[in-house]
Amino acid sequence: MLSRLRPLIAILVLATTLAACGSSETVEKRPLSEEALAAVKDDPGAPTKALAREIDDLFAREGLGETRAVVVMQGGEIAAERYGDGYDADTRMISWSMAKTVTATMIGMLVADGLLSLDEPAPVPRWQRPGDPRADITLRHLLQMRSGLDHTEAGDPPYESSEVRMLFLDGRDDMADYATAQPLEAEPGSNFEYSSNTTVILADIAARALADSEEPEERRRAVADYLQTRLFRPLGMTSVVPEFDRAGTLIGGSLMHATARDWARFGELLRNKGSFRGEQIVPRQWVEAMTTPSPASPHYGLQTWLNRPTGETEHPLFPDRAPESAFSLIGHMGQYVFVSPDQALTVVRLGHSDAPERKAMLQQLADIVELYPAR
Repeated sequence: MLSRLRPLIAILVLATTLAACGSSETVEKRPLSEEALAAVKDDPGAPTKALAREIDDLFAREGLGETRAVVVMQGGEIAAERYGDGYDADTRMISWSMAKTVTATMIGMLVADGLLSLDEPAPVPRWQRPGDPRADITLRHLLQMRSGLDHTEAGDPPYESSEVRMLFLDGRDDMADYATAQPLEAEPGSNFEYSSNTTVILADIAARALADSEEPEERRRAVADYLQTRLFRPLGMTSVVPEFDRAGTLIGGSLMHATARDWARFGELLRNKGSFRGEQIVPRQWVEAMTTPSPASPHYGLQTWLNRPTGETEHPLFPDRAPESAFSLIGHMGQYVFVSPDQALTVVRLGHSDAPERKAMLQQLADIVELYPAR
């Protein structure tokens, strides 16, 4: 009987050997380039080679899209920094929706200045006419994306979406006028609906608080000067270029430009609850409010995405792989400023990834975050 089993045993041994060979080939990793190793600074707070490899994968692995910039800050210092071909530390990168969090920060400063009130009706003139149900919309509703307005962020076809129509079609010259003209589709405060139009309304409210004028250039100057003198300049964000529409309204939901380092500086400001080098630039309580879940959505605060579980399989971040206290600025096509206070960590990734690539890229970003232990 043993003689009959020998051929079968030989086949099993051969199969096991071949499987082992194939396995070793699949896990074999390419050598780290000098560029990959040079991206990591001394004492990065994580294993140097592991960090270099995970960052290298963001640039080199197929299926993740194009990574143009990565900056990792740990404990307030740059731990790693790398750029794609054609980009460097002086290249301004587009924010897309990361701008929403900057707009919310400006609103918080105006609330602290006594120029706006969080829970009173939003000061939008056309909503204050007698009988207009939109008069019940508060500033908090707008900040938490639960205004109830009929805003559709993504449409099919795309040109039917509220965002595209506002940015590029019939609303482009006066975006706030277009956004505030939309009717209610739900009771204010009841539902979460992500909307770039909503953030433009917030930007218009800021302009009205700062400029007693409908003159576009005066509106633009008032908001730009406020951002520069109260936020960007004190923080050392010297590269920021915000865009405005023809009516002088900040395109606060999608169009700001800054270097990767300046995006990292902004993330660090929020990680430190609005404090920078001993100066409280943004009220601590406001940053805490920005990172507190909305009643209508556990993974969204005030124009800020939160790493809180929702019970759904789809999530814009990775609550299974990083602390729930983490939060992020997120922009179209894979722009991230991921902030984890428990890890003293800020990670910036800027680039261009489509929807399938973005899912894979986000998990690669999580690979970097996981190298840092919570404190």
